[in-house]
Amino acid sequence: MIDRTGLAEFLLRRREALQPEDVGLTRGQRRRTTGLRREEVAVLCHMSTDYYARIERGTGPQPSEQMIASIAQGLHLSVEERDHLFRLAGHQPPARGASSDHISPGLLRILDRLQDTPAEIVTELGETLRQTPLGIALTGDTTHFVGAARSLGYRWFADPTSRALYAPHEHPFLARLWVSGLREVSTRRGPASRAAQLAEALLEESAEFRALWELHEIGVRPQETKHFVHSELGDLELACQTLIDPTQSHFLLVYTASPGTESYEKLQLLSVIGSQALR
Repeated sequence: MIDRTGLAEFLLRRREALQPEDVGLTRGQRRRTTGLRREEVAVLCHMSTDYYARIERGTGPQPSEQMIASIAQGLHLSVEERDHLFRLAGHQPPARGASSDHISPGLLRILDRLQDTPAEIVTELGETLRQTPLGIALTGDTTHFVGAARSLGYRWFADPTSRALYAPHEHPFLARLWVSGLREVSTRRGPASRAAQLAEALLEESAEFRALWELHEIGVRPQETKHFVHSELGDLELACQTLIDPTQSHFLLVYTASPGTESYEKLQLLSVIGSQALR
């Protein structure tokens, strides 16, 4: 059963505890609000200001599990706070660990400070959870996929057009990388895991995947330098640095280019393209 009073009070306190700079927003000069404004939280949670305001006032309908998950992420809640929020809203908290899409506040704080850099947070199955504006400008918005297609590894074999972003000479290696990684994760997580389900689906759908799967190759690791083929800027050679959240099995990928190189100059142009796309 929903605890409307407890839910409203908890949301209010969490909103008041956050400052704009904590969530990647710009602080205005004439700011009198303690913490975030309701409209700012609504934007972070991808919902209307009126809907969020009614929940915080305790007058709205019972929010769905999807809405609560979005609020928990928008308010940068810890896993413990997220679970508490779910219970206040009358829902069972979702699973923790590798199967969870909830990003830790620490990883989100780092991402929020990388607005001038292509970066993304992905799961161990290559599912994009969050991107910076320049990350979207580099790879496109990859957070909108649903089902098995959320995984880049799945799209790699099920939808060959997904390979266009990567230099052709790297395609054979990247195919081996995805198969090796999926075998490792499916073995670690077990036969009932999402990784095992992805493998079963690809074994049915892709002859290329089946051939690589039969090799039982383990231990293929990503190369530090990645070669992208951008639709407007052409070839980019970018270094990829990875920060791992071992509790949630999430990865923060940050893409940079060496100063003085052609790719570095193209990244400066990418920021212009990203700004134009946002406008």
